[in-house]
Amino acid sequence: MLLEGKKALVMGLANNKSIAWGIAQCLKQEGARLAFNYVGEAIKKRVIPLSEELGGEFTFQCDVCSDEEIANAVALVKEKWGSLDILIHSIAFANKDDLRGPFMDVSRDGFKLALEVSAFSLPALCKAFSPLMSEGASIITMTYHGSTKIIPGYNVMGVAKAALEASVRYLAYDLGPKGIRINAISSGPIKTLAASAVISMRDVFTRLQESSPLHRNVTIEEVGKTAVYLASDLSSPVTGAIIYTDCGFNQMGVTA
Repeated sequence: MLLEGKKALVMGLANNKSIAWGIAQCLKQEGARLAFNYVGEAIKKRVIPLSEELGGEFTFQCDVCSDEEIANAVALVKEKWGSLDILIHSIAFANKDDLRGPFMDVSRDGFKLALEVSAFSLPALCKAFSPLMSEGASIITMTYHGSTKIIPGYNVMGVAKAALEASVRYLAYDLGPKGIRINAISSGPIKTLAASAVISMRDVFTRLQESSPLHRNVTIEEVGKTAVYLASDLSSPVTGAIIYTDCGFNQMGVTA
């Protein structure tokens, strides 16, 4: 197995339809050991049964907007495992009101919140967890095509994902001397809880299926397989990259 005995922390699991779930399943199939975070009681009630289903070794509260909770998470991972091999960052959030109407109507506080949760959380977690990681470790985050192209209704999340992708490149430079790699997966649209907040996604699902070179949508399992590649030695020279898993849709100049 490609990840036998590797210790993987999956941050951002929401339910069994989320991209993080597809990734966690594939990591487990390749022999990885798993742990998960949650934010608040509502998410905790969903995450704990999912963790148990995959044989997760522990779960814990961690809101990435809290430096204290991040520090507590690092201390717990160090206590339980001593080190960390794989960090999955599948975290994003924006107020629903800021995903409606024109982008210029985004509130100042809403802009700050979306960027803090969806983008700043990545360098914050890298800084916190990298001391537990050594050569060969891998960090993977999730992005979307709306970072570089207009997706009506994606609004402030598109800006946040653009910041996230830029962060991946600069973090690759920072982490490279330690032999730690960091990459982003730009998945095609998937019917997740997060995607449901973007009204235009219903049309995007249909258009991608009609217009992508493969004429279909991607699945969370396929994203998970890409994560396995990026987490394993198969991708040992790959860092700072944005890997598209959208059935080729990003290459289309016009839709069919």
